[in-house]
Amino acid sequence: MRRVALLLLGLVACGLLVDVGTARPASAHATVVTTSPGEGARLEAAPDEVTLTFDEGISLGAGYARVLGAGGDRVDTGAATVSDTTITVPLRADLPDASYVVTYRVVSADSHPVSGAYAFVVGDGELVAATDVDAGSDVDPVVGALLPVARWVGFAGLALGVGVPVFLVACWPAGWAAPRARRMTLAGLAAVGVGGLLSFLLQGPYAAAVGLTGVVDPQLLSTTAGSAYGATLLVRVVLAAGLAAVAVLAFRGRPTVPLLAGGGVLGSGLVLSTAAVGHPVAGALPGLAVVVTTVHVAAMTAWLGGLAVLLAVVLRPGVAAGGLATALPRYSRLAAGSVAALVVTGVVQSVREVGTLGALLSTTYGWVLVAKLVLVLGLLAVAGVSRVWVQQRLGAPRTSSRRVVAHAYSEDADDEDPAARGRAEAAVAEVGPFRRSVLIELAVAAVVLALSAVLVGTPPAKAAVADPVDVTLPLESATGTDGSVQLSLDPASPGPNTLHVYLFDDTGQLTQPQALRVTLTEAQQQIGPLDVDLEPAGPGHTIGDAQVPTAGTWTLTVTVRLDEFTALTAATTFPVR
Repeated sequence: MRRVALLLLGLVACGLLVDVGTARPASAHATVVTTSPGEGARLEAAPDEVTLTFDEGISLGAGYARVLGAGGDRVDTGAATVSDTTITVPLRADLPDASYVVTYRVVSADSHPVSGAYAFVVGDGELVAATDVDAGSDVDPVVGALLPVARWVGFAGLALGVGVPVFLVACWPAGWAAPRARRMTLAGLAAVGVGGLLSFLLQGPYAAAVGLTGVVDPQLLSTTAGSAYGATLLVRVVLAAGLAAVAVLAFRGRPTVPLLAGGGVLGSGLVLSTAAVGHPVAGALPGLAVVVTTVHVAAMTAWLGGLAVLLAVVLRPGVAAGGLATALPRYSRLAAGSVAALVVTGVVQSVREVGTLGALLSTTYGWVLVAKLVLVLGLLAVAGVSRVWVQQRLGAPRTSSRRVVAHAYSEDADDEDPAARGRAEAAVAEVGPFRRSVLIELAVAAVVLALSAVLVGTPPAKAAVADPVDVTLPLESATGTDGSVQLSLDPASPGPNTLHVYLFDDTGQLTQPQALRVTLTEAQQQIGPLDVDLEPAGPGHTIGDAQVPTAGTWTLTVTVRLDEFTALTAATTFPVR
């Protein structure tokens, strides 16, 4: 047992090292769809403001949106505003002809920072490069390492703080009298609170790209508290404290139905507050994603909490036959249901976040997910061995019409059958291999939780593999260049894509064409040209629904007719994976 305990500690330590070592700043789902002025645009006169539009809701949070002059001085008024998906940065009046750099760092809907920079020029000056402007926006390595650790602590605490009481209610009511079960529950709820508070304190430095000194910055704390993510973390801490108070009362005396109902409401709130942050709240169908993730987290909690209390309490040396006969068959059924829910919801989550086999095998998110799946398959294999052991020695769980609370302290309440008692006593004599199996399950599960914490902070594979097209091209005619077109195609992946087309005249002002056609062609596969359905969206702005049927190297061609005699074209080639 000492060797197996050392294995457990080693696996947990390895999980945390993987967690810390693979932590990276996440670019999340949010990407820039359009900018005005466009990247590389040359304008006749300085604009009054700069706008950036993203493909999902964002906030400034602890970030920024700035416009810098050639010398690095700010030329904006410092009053950037956000309206849903669009940031507006007002500029100072009477700006001279020069090159200007727009740099931004915003927070996406799933709480991760998104940063970038681009340049435009006014007049005949030289366009400066914007590549090094946001070099100081990287996440502090200590902050980046502590964030996944905080998530891991919260996940493990949830499994104990909620999973142990679920096991006692559903599988082993006599366990309410066990001091070790009480200590495990309260320690787990304390871990949930610590993990939530640590995540709350680190979110400000994470979003603002500052060091640990930012955890005590009043402005960063206020900004985090005012965000949906920060509010959810604080609610989680309050729910953990409330459930701890209920747990203390339940463990002191006979747990009544109202007390269990109140604990169930608080526990459900904890599960929901864990699921309703990060990737589920961003991207397509966030409501469905939150529901699926809530079921996933609840199943994980019931399964792992049960394993923990089995190992630490039910299977302790000197275990009573009655407790074994009551708890194991019931837990076997609970674990089977939890595993089924984990598999189904895990598949749904993977399809949503990964999308394609290519994305699975070519992104950090995909490979971490593969590692997690391999461990889960091993975990299921060990769990299957444990389930067979229970069925062979203790049989199927027996049903009873008596209420749980009526026999909360009766170790042998379901054990009046002499044959059943004999099977239980025989199982106690052979419980060693089963205990080792449970210990291995719990050790592997600890690493799975660590990988889950990594995935929360990693850009989803579907978002990482897709490289949206965002380019400004000159419009060419037989007589030369006449204006430009800004194209944004997102997500540039097989299936439906959103296309934004902005037309500018030779002075850099938006212009309305007489006719506009956009086509997609894949020359190697001899596909196309496919016409893109277009709808006007404002002066000089057109939105299209571009259906890309397959992966490949595609060419997007724009044909603009300004009048009866003038036709202009522009084209760009981009990969679709």
